[in-house]
Amino acid sequence: MTQAALICVAKIGAAHGVRGEVKLWPFTEDPMAVVDYGPLSTKDGARQFEVVHARIAKDHLVATLKGVTTRNDAERINGIELYIPRDRLPETEEGEYYHADLIGLQAIDAKGGNIGKVLAIHNFGAGDIIEIAPAQGPTLLLPFNDTVVPTVDLANGHVVVELPHEIEGDSPQEA
Repeated sequence: MTQAALICVAKIGAAHGVRGEVKLWPFTEDPMAVVDYGPLSTKDGARQFEVVHARIAKDHLVATLKGVTTRNDAERINGIELYIPRDRLPETEEGEYYHADLIGLQAIDAKGGNIGKVLAIHNFGAGDIIEIAPAQGPTLLLPFNDTVVPTVDLANGHVVVELPHEIEGDSPQEA
């Protein structure tokens, strides 16, 4: 299993209670999907964790992991990110993409001009944001929607980006 083929699906959080339960922060559309993926491993593959039981609690899961039976055990694994091989994820529907498939793609304009490279997809609560690193200057944070990103071409390794002509709040430059 190569590191490039691994996708981070969850992160272990703080201990919950005294019997080894942990807060589990899933990065999946369906939070309970992490239970169905089978063994989850650390990025280097050195450790594996199996979710024995999980329940939804507000914005995270409370999970029991195989072999984690005490609060001390749970505290020792706080902060560990959990991965699965990319091929264990279900196929996406038309127009749906895994964030991991978008990261690293070239961002080009409608004429094929280079804008930069996709660094990340964020969601701070108001919708998805695509972060693009241009060759020079600060990164661009743009809405990830059909207007700004009308084309995602995974086969050819790029996204087409329609840069906004002006950004709300900017004032015209005085000469």
